Amino acid sequence: MTTDATHAAESLIHLSSLLSSQVRGALEPWGVRDGANQGDPQTSGHILYAANGMTAGVWECTPGGWDTVDRAATEAMLFLSGRARITTLGCEPVIFEAGDTFVLPKGWNGRWEVLETVRKFFVETK
Repeated sequence: MTTDATHAAESLIHLSSLLSSQVRGALEPWGVRDGANQGDPQTSGHILYAANGMTAGVWECTPGGWDTVDRAATEAMLFLSGRARITTLGCEPVIFEAGDTFVLPKGWNGRWEVLETVRKFFVETK
């Protein structure tokens, strides 16, 4: 006999493995990064969740750079692979790589330079 708790646990395990394959697997091509002014940063991704002003997913970008002015949303990120130099306007650049987590707040101004193809998990709120 299956209890509700057992069924919930089985569902969670199934969802976890599904999301794991989506995070590590092939991504949908999204094209060149808007505003790119260095290299040819091609993006791809997969949206895992989108509702109530929040989006979570996986994003990948090949080397290149772009400036961000008045970021439209707050985004928390976990780099899964790759390296990028991120410079907040008026500050020294910081190199982020696999395993690093950080938040860029709504209104942030700065520059992204993808040094080695980056794959990240992200959660964005408007």
